[in-house]
Amino acid sequence: MRALLAGLSHPHSLAHLRTLSQTPEIDAILLWDTDERKLASDEVRNTPKVVAVNTDLAWLLTKHDADFALVAVRNDRMPAVCQQIAGEGVHLLVEKPIGNSPAAIGEVITAADRAGVRLGVCYPNRCHPLAEEAKRAVDAGILGPLMTLHMQLLTTQPRFRNPNHWLFNKKEAGGGILPWLGCHYLDLMRFITGDEIVTVSAHCATRSGAGVGVEAIDVEDVAVLNLTFASGAVGSLHVGYVLALSGAGYENRQGYATHAEFCGQSGRLGWSGDTIFPPHLRIESSHPDWAAAPHREFHADLSPSTAYAGAHGLTFLRRFVQAIRDNSPLPARGEDALAVARVVEGAYSSNATGQRMNIRS
Repeated sequence: MRALLAGLSHPHSLAHLRTLSQTPEIDAILLWDTDERKLASDEVRNTPKVVAVNTDLAWLLTKHDADFALVAVRNDRMPAVCQQIAGEGVHLLVEKPIGNSPAAIGEVITAADRAGVRLGVCYPNRCHPLAEEAKRAVDAGILGPLMTLHMQLLTTQPRFRNPNHWLFNKKEAGGGILPWLGCHYLDLMRFITGDEIVTVSAHCATRSGAGVGVEAIDVEDVAVLNLTFASGAVGSLHVGYVLALSGAGYENRQGYATHAEFCGQSGRLGWSGDTIFPPHLRIESSHPDWAAAPHREFHADLSPSTAYAGAHGLTFLRRFVQAIRDNSPLPARGEDALAVARVVEGAYSSNATGQRMNIRS
């Protein structure tokens, strides 16, 4: 297959390039960016599968037949780029959040539908073996009816992440840690439980810039969300750029403090660790099928990988490729990005008004 990587200036772009180059089903890579220096970088020159680079996206789309495009551009620019590519009949795998608002994301979904192309979103944690194990347990009724769930994702402070980057500019990014990192855990809540979030109340704050010597930003760097689900279960999400002693740099996989707990009437499951998705999952259950061993632990023995998100990121991309080949379900769809964006939008509205917000479906 032939893949177009649209954007080399995104924080994930080079990791996506490595993932595309490692994907056996892909034998040719096209690269587009408006910055000629990015296209001439050492990593681009040293990627054997790259067959064409250009600053003219229209030229690449007309002169080279791409089977799909992986879009990784600034958040506010994503919708226009996606619509241009979809208009040429090319399938899309897009970096989250796809757009700065549910309305913008909806426009991309509509454009893809009109063009008859598939639209996926980069939520690779869905393919982590332990996320899949957790989903199997919930689907099998091992936890019983869901009662409550809590997820936490804390990571390094903005001063370790270049606070002058567009990620910390509200106009360009659309928001702070919620649409950038919190989105992964909101999506995992939906994926693992199969339950939809129907209301949200939230407190968001910008604490960077509040102290001496700390760079100011204009997006939230901490947020706490209280959630209700269609089943009646209640949940919470706590996210923050807050850690001071976990190292610097963007690709710092150990710079996290994460936790998850899903509780049902028959049991619970969860994980804790210092990575964005820890390698150990524990499950306990009073379900009759687990009577012989009510406490169990699962370990993900993932091989080291330079792919985006690691080995399960490569799995995610390969499943996307297979889905567009045989028209099977995508591992994560544009509609999943829209569902998460509506929760984020509701959180911002709740923070501004002090009211609990209903999430429209």
